[in-house]
Amino acid sequence: MKRLEERIDAEGRVLGEDILKVDSFLNHQVDPELMQAMGDEFAHYFADMGITKVLTVESSGIAPALMASLSLSVPMVFARKHKSLTLTDNLYTATVYSFTKQTENTISISKSFLSADDKVLIIDDFLANGQAVNGLLDICEAAGATVGGVGVVIEKRFQRGHQFIVERHIPLLALASIASFDNGHVVFSHEKEQINVQ
Repeated sequence: MKRLEERIDAEGRVLGEDILKVDSFLNHQVDPELMQAMGDEFAHYFADMGITKVLTVESSGIAPALMASLSLSVPMVFARKHKSLTLTDNLYTATVYSFTKQTENTISISKSFLSADDKVLIIDDFLANGQAVNGLLDICEAAGATVGGVGVVIEKRFQRGHQFIVERHIPLLALASIASFDNGHVVFSHEKEQINVQ
């Protein structure tokens, strides 16, 4: 998605060898028009999958997931990371390790909102090692729900998340695919392919 890549180029900051900071439009401040365009892109790609629910993990996945669910005209459900007085039992849970925060969280979804009748589209902001997606896949399996696809805003192809999803034969759409970071610069997968051809 060219518009997203341009924003990453203009506003993204590479931290160290494997972190990309995009808090000016995705992870802290949110650009609603860009979210809507991304939601439309996800909805168009997965339009024929018979999706009944869009699933994500709080909090950065909520904006693109909500826009995708709006475009698909289906509910969006987000897995909670924190305990709530109103969400205490009758839950599907999974343990997820956060690569950026270096912490482990238990994510939860009420059994009222996910069932074997559902065909799910999983949406997340980043795909690195695939931990968040794996947690949601575990929850879907526990619920008996079918996973129709995974959509991510940004994937880092040099980490193992992409391969993990592909090996499970789950349709995957990444709106921006990063091949590597080179001296603080983002190299997108299609740019690397062009370099390799020359």
